[in-house]
Amino acid sequence: MRLSRYFLPVLKDTPREAQIVSHRYMLQAGMIKQASAGIYSWLPLGFKVLRKIENIVHEEQERAGHIAIQMPTIQSADLWRESGRYDAYGEEMLRIKDRGGRDMLFTPTAEELVTDIFRAHVTSYKDLPLTLYQIQWKFRDEVRPRFGVMRGREFYMKDGYNFDLTKEDALHAYNRHLVSYLRTYERMGLQAIPMRADSGPIGGDDTHEFLVLADTGESEVFYDSEITDLKFGDRQIDYDDHAACQAVLEEFTSRYARTDETHDEALFEAIPEERKRTARGIEVGQIFYFGTKYSESMGALVDDGQGNKVPVHMGSHGIGVSRLLGAIIEASHDDKGIIWPEGVTPFHCGILNMRQGDEAADAACEALYASLTALGLEPLYDDRDERAGAKFGTMDMIGLPWRITVGPRGLKNGVVELTSRRTGESEELPPEEAVAKIAKIYEGIA
Repeated sequence: MRLSRYFLPVLKDTPREAQIVSHRYMLQAGMIKQASAGIYSWLPLGFKVLRKIENIVHEEQERAGHIAIQMPTIQSADLWRESGRYDAYGEEMLRIKDRGGRDMLFTPTAEELVTDIFRAHVTSYKDLPLTLYQIQWKFRDEVRPRFGVMRGREFYMKDGYNFDLTKEDALHAYNRHLVSYLRTYERMGLQAIPMRADSGPIGGDDTHEFLVLADTGESEVFYDSEITDLKFGDRQIDYDDHAACQAVLEEFTSRYARTDETHDEALFEAIPEERKRTARGIEVGQIFYFGTKYSESMGALVDDGQGNKVPVHMGSHGIGVSRLLGAIIEASHDDKGIIWPEGVTPFHCGILNMRQGDEAADAACEALYASLTALGLEPLYDDRDERAGAKFGTMDMIGLPWRITVGPRGLKNGVVELTSRRTGESEELPPEEAVAKIAKIYEGIA
């Protein structure tokens, strides 16, 4: 993409309504625009990152054997009355009526709707296990929406639902989701710690939240510092292997890590003093096992192979896709702007022409642009007739992890400058070597 042809409405001034870094930088970098309280339009740069995150979520869900569907955003209240949640859910649910006077609602979550799909089509244990998921816009009418996409009213979310014959099988589904979530977050450059949490209106006794440590997090968290040394890495896990998935769960949840809602001071005090940590965390996902809570009330029964009709065991599993943009920025930025991890960057590198209109500089930038594009990479070429300082400022703000700077002086020596946004380190290389280095960095990522 050439910046002269792109829609990137970068703001020069700091937005007054932005209270945290991610909200301020998303507005300044032209990623979002507020439509109303807690509701945002996603502009090209923000939408591009949103899609990168969504694709990673899809890939890891499919790797775990989960099947994508798409459910409507508007649901009938009748399903929620069956489960008993319609009146219990609270004022966060946006309740509406259609022209026929029927009670409807804008989806805050979809346990009832997916259970209705299941009970209509699955009647035998032979069709189990089954996990269905979607990535869809949700709405929860927050009393005080704030912090941009971190606590909006409309948000983009992956929600998945497992159906299993026994509790043992359903807990394996729980473990399988935990493994897939660890892989998902690490691919985005995040360390998301699974912490014992409260189930809230979803229900159930087994639940972990995944939290990214950040000073602006809404949750107070208590944890053993040993947990921050754990990495899933590139290990390969057979998702059908119950023991392997259980081992990962034990590895990542055996050390103390809890939110303030489930904090146990006695257990925390048992941790060696030098490892006790208190911090703030941003929730970016949660997994639940809630047994037969919905299948019993809604009649989601299967033949168990012994001639009995039994309710299936269920769980639900969410990832805040749009919220993740804010969490990544909170965890990866400096005073100049965003620093995108390579896995989610909107463009793989920037090309900055120091002397637009100079024949040699223009030709070198065009050649770099063509070479990177031919390799399947997406460069952002700042070909605007702007002063160099403004170009550097834009590149720093939007946070592309790598920048190639081209100027007449360097070209006389046959080199361009390759700069890491994260470290600020630069090196001079021949253009073809800069391209090769960028390509090497993104092997297996792009």
